[in-house]
Amino acid sequence: MERVATFLKEAGTYYLATTDGDQPRVRPFGTAHIFEGKLYIQTGKVKDVSKQIHANPKVELCAFKDGDWLRVAGTLVEDDRVEARQSMLDAYPSLQNMYSADDGNTEVFYLKDATATFSSFTKAPETVTF
Repeated sequence: MERVATFLKEAGTYYLATTDGDQPRVRPFGTAHIFEGKLYIQTGKVKDVSKQIHANPKVELCAFKDGDWLRVAGTLVEDDRVEARQSMLDAYPSLQNMYSADDGNTEVFYLKDATATFSSFTKAPETVTF
């Protein structure tokens, strides 16, 4: 999980895929934070992505850097504790211009039953689970 979080942070931007009914939806994300031994992402409850995650929490994300890419499939689980939200905001201070831990909009999710595959054109894929 540490390796996945590091890759996502170093990539800077990763793409999160959800579904909206039968239509796939993909958008850029930038948060990846380990809190209490789980890998978290953050969004706002008012966004369509939040509604899609709540309707179907199975997601995939993909990131690319330095000729390697990472795909992660798993289930997102909301953590509604203020401590989890604050930890994310502390890790990403730039978010504090738009969010606060108790604003009623900020939400964080952790990945459960995740399978991460590191791939490259020059070496065999490597899979890890967490």
